[in-house]
Amino acid sequence: MIALLTACSDPAPTGTATDPGAESAQTTEDAALATESIALELGATDQMTFDKEELTVRSGQKVTLTLKHTGTMSKSSMGHNFVLLADGTDVNEFGQRAAAAEDNEFIPADALDQVIAHTKLIGGGESTTIEFTAPAAGTYLYICSFPGHYATMKGVLTVK
Repeated sequence: MIALLTACSDPAPTGTATDPGAESAQTTEDAALATESIALELGATDQMTFDKEELTVRSGQKVTLTLKHTGTMSKSSMGHNFVLLADGTDVNEFGQRAAAAEDNEFIPADALDQVIAHTKLIGGGESTTIEFTAPAAGTYLYICSFPGHYATMKGVLTVK
């Protein structure tokens, strides 16, 4: 009789995807991780490069990003910023429009719907910090929008 009851019981071990409680626990854990804040640091050089080409966060996570210009050149000749672009943004078109937006630190006012977050423009030795909420899961391009920099100063923010 014991053998018969054992044979008829659910063969799935506790904690697998077939256990509804496990799915709920995983969803709760993912939500908790997403709400934890993350601090990221990104360096920018006088050689028109970022020191990281990939950053990773979780969807919905509060992100504090600090951009540090590790060079010595002035903001007017070698300014840098961090611009996180919305999915589907044509980076070349955005970069060309940004070059004409000097009055707004090279963030085109008519393209704000293509910007998820951005820092102010900084010069050598300066730093700036922004906070934003990570967008939906996916990959997003980030650039420096100072004229001509977007060609080499770019990276990918991966959102899990």
